[in-house]
Amino acid sequence: MSENKQKWDSNLSFLFAMIGSAVGLGNIWRYPYVAYTNGGGSFLIPYIVSIICMGIPLLFVEYGAGFKFKAGMSKIVREINKKYEYLGWFILTPTFFILTYYCCVVAWDLIYLPLSFTKGWGASPDNFFTNIVLDAGNPGGLFHIAILVLCAVVIVWFILWFISHRNLNEGVGKFNKIFIPLLFVMMIIIVLSAITLPGASIGIAKLLTPNLSAIFDLNIWLAAFGQILFSLSVGMSIALAYASYLDDKTDLPKNALTVAIANSLFEIFTAIGVFAILGYMSTTHNIPIDQLVSQGTGLAFVVFPQIFNVMGTLGYIIGPLFFFCLLFAGLTSNISVIEPLALAISDKFALSRSKAVTIVCGAGFIISLIYTTSMGGDLLGIVDTFANNFGVVFNVILEIIIFAWIYGLENIIPSINKNAKFLKLGHKWTILVKYVILVIVLCIWISGIVTTLLSGETLTVTVELILFIALIGIPAVLTKLPARNDDY
Repeated sequence: MSENKQKWDSNLSFLFAMIGSAVGLGNIWRYPYVAYTNGGGSFLIPYIVSIICMGIPLLFVEYGAGFKFKAGMSKIVREINKKYEYLGWFILTPTFFILTYYCCVVAWDLIYLPLSFTKGWGASPDNFFTNIVLDAGNPGGLFHIAILVLCAVVIVWFILWFISHRNLNEGVGKFNKIFIPLLFVMMIIIVLSAITLPGASIGIAKLLTPNLSAIFDLNIWLAAFGQILFSLSVGMSIALAYASYLDDKTDLPKNALTVAIANSLFEIFTAIGVFAILGYMSTTHNIPIDQLVSQGTGLAFVVFPQIFNVMGTLGYIIGPLFFFCLLFAGLTSNISVIEPLALAISDKFALSRSKAVTIVCGAGFIISLIYTTSMGGDLLGIVDTFANNFGVVFNVILEIIIFAWIYGLENIIPSINKNAKFLKLGHKWTILVKYVILVIVLCIWISGIVTTLLSGETLTVTVELILFIALIGIPAVLTKLPARNDDY
């Protein structure tokens, strides 16, 4: 028998783990950019609507399925119909893609963390990140290793393995209980410090000033719905895996609401701090905020080091806190991504938690080595776009089809409502998921595919073709391998 029948030692452990999954790097570097470029203050309206009408209902689906079946995605889908096991592994494959590169972003942060105490990136953070950290200018390209990144990646993978391979509560549970509160405390310090900076109000006003015409723009709504999918990690089977470890007396709706609210408040609160700091930079150096606002690596590893450079003594305080926040957010998110993969392997092959996690981390580490080359930064961007725009969004569509149309949400509702005290789901929820949310996610997926195809350079198309072949092939191999668990 596999060792996957562990349970959370408390509901608090589950909540911290789920919040750790939702509160990741995307909250810090993606939400401020998406909000600002999609109507500023008016973006909050579609954002809140998307939480209520899509984010929380989809969390209910994953929570309900994991709680009812007490298993990972591949086993659940197989129990519904043996012919659909392939779809379970298919859903997990983009999650694995994300794990292989997400750990590298954490590795970049690990490089910057000690540097932040001395501003060791120098006077030109852009040049430092591109040429020193990534070593992107080396003509060796794919055949040249960026040593700093490689060393950091090894350390990150060891940390992830060390925490995840242990007993659920001694590893994942204890880690999240310690570091999620620390993350929130440090972010509060950063934001409170940021809003006292000269020009902070200008930056905050830029973020929150509503562009009322944006409310009627379909693309703005699609951006809001897409942000919620990204932010809550819906479609990655994380909530499903974590919910499978829950005690039978858990109030699922209450937990889903708690996670969604905590995640969204953290996003908005962090965005205020980010734009307060951008407003300071804009005011003190007469640089338009439009030229400072970026997402991803540009914001975290170029713009912010530039700002810390001109902050004087305060930069030596906020800088380390900022990179500590990125580190904790990245680690908690990566740990959560390992969970559904390890659970599925444990379910099928009757492996202990320790062995399953070791397999996932070992395979992930080997593939992540490609991001430690001089082409790593470019490749990471391509894989990130493919995994999210194509893979994860399509996963949500598959989950709706599997659980709402094939299995039937009416068979999951009793599990969700079993211990619900103030919110019970019914027919309106099933209609919302089966029709309204399915159409919205289809629109997001089509929009993402079109965007990806229009930006198709030779390298991009080649990498995406390889990823597509892997996306089809890996689930086929895992499906064909004989199960070693009698209960599978």
